[in-house]
Amino acid sequence: MAAARGRAPLGFRRWLRSAAAAPRVCVVGSGPAGFYTAQHLLKHHGGAQVDIYEKLPVPFGLVRFGVAPDHPEVKNVINTFTQTARSGRCAYYGNVTVGRDVTVAELRQAYHAVVLSYGAEDNRVLGIPGENLSGVYSARAFVGWYNGLPENRDLDPDLSCETALILGHGNVALDIARILLSPLQLLRKTDITDGSLAALACSKVKRVWLVGRRGPLQVAFTIKELREMINLPGARPVLSPADFTGLEDAVKDALRPRKRLTELMIKTALEKPVQTASPREWGLKFQRSPQEVLPTADGRRARGVRMALTRLEGSGDSAKAIPTGDMEELECGLVVSSIGYRSLPLDPAVPFDTQRGIIPNSSGRVEGVPGLYCSGWVKRGPTGVIITTMNDSFDTAQSVLEDLQGSVLDVSTSREGFGAMESILRSRGVRPVSFSDWEKIDAAEVARGKAAGKPREKIVDLQEMLRIIGH
Repeated sequence: MAAARGRAPLGFRRWLRSAAAAPRVCVVGSGPAGFYTAQHLLKHHGGAQVDIYEKLPVPFGLVRFGVAPDHPEVKNVINTFTQTARSGRCAYYGNVTVGRDVTVAELRQAYHAVVLSYGAEDNRVLGIPGENLSGVYSARAFVGWYNGLPENRDLDPDLSCETALILGHGNVALDIARILLSPLQLLRKTDITDGSLAALACSKVKRVWLVGRRGPLQVAFTIKELREMINLPGARPVLSPADFTGLEDAVKDALRPRKRLTELMIKTALEKPVQTASPREWGLKFQRSPQEVLPTADGRRARGVRMALTRLEGSGDSAKAIPTGDMEELECGLVVSSIGYRSLPLDPAVPFDTQRGIIPNSSGRVEGVPGLYCSGWVKRGPTGVIITTMNDSFDTAQSVLEDLQGSVLDVSTSREGFGAMESILRSRGVRPVSFSDWEKIDAAEVARGKAAGKPREKIVDLQEMLRIIGH
């Protein structure tokens, strides 16, 4: 995205600093997309005022609720976001649900520009019989449960079975497998929630299969996550050498990350198991497409998954999985569907492509609605890592800056910003949470964590969060 950031002509920033009216920009969503958009606008426009709205009292989106508890280094971006939020030209308003407490039309009247960065609040469904049986969970809900997302606090997954099946070959699938099989002493030092730690302490799960429709050359996880899984103490990888026949030649000309990833899988598959017995194991299964979650005799719980065996047509990322007609059943008592997140429409006034799960846009400019923008997953779909979202958000912010310079956005008349929103929200009984309020919640979590030897103990009850700040 260097090109995107370099689009501004000479003298652009000088013009921005001398612009008469201070543009007021509203960002909806306080995850990486929202904060990176705000950061870029504040850095490159000396007069812009940015207000960030968030439906939860607490900020940071998937950095707080998506990143695995044993990956604290990935959460370091929170320090950068905190600096942005503390800027004199930035304000945070949590506990405000756009589309319910306030409409996008009302925001557009109060601000010169509105950027939608609210991410993907839903998951893709399998669309197969038995998907709603007890024991079947979406990866989004399962991750939300162990990461303290308030809406998933009561998930209470049944971990009384020995075999779990995760459908999907992405990093989230590996995160879940790792959490299910990690030694408790490793998890106790993380910010995993107290409730999920207690449930994992009683877990009977000792075998995890990760199943994908396509082959080893199409896996979406990265080498770092795979290496972590291979090196997980007390858990043995089970990869079949037959799955990798001929692949060494096939990856000779592949891009380096794909080549190294495949070579690591091959090496792991061919290694003789160490004689010390591992109490737990995990493995990758390829070219299997789920057709039905099989019920127990009483019809209530999952007891396994029926899968169609597939063959691949085409090669590389574009290869398609075609059913061969052969079927296979795999017994398991826990099924986690990790086939992707999905964005939802926010407000009838905002165009939405339900097929692709995104807001139709060009470089973040929402089609047909001047002054409305989008960034992050709701702009491009739920793919990529935090740095992908950073570049994507800078790109959208650059579009806003260009439109300010090119008079596409009329800043000759001032807008009230939160001043207008405050009275609307008060009339609807909504009390926003400020960033200093969040810092009180943060301090309470860190204090509770310290007492338990953890970095923090996340508060998972919304009412308790609000009580701490006197709401």
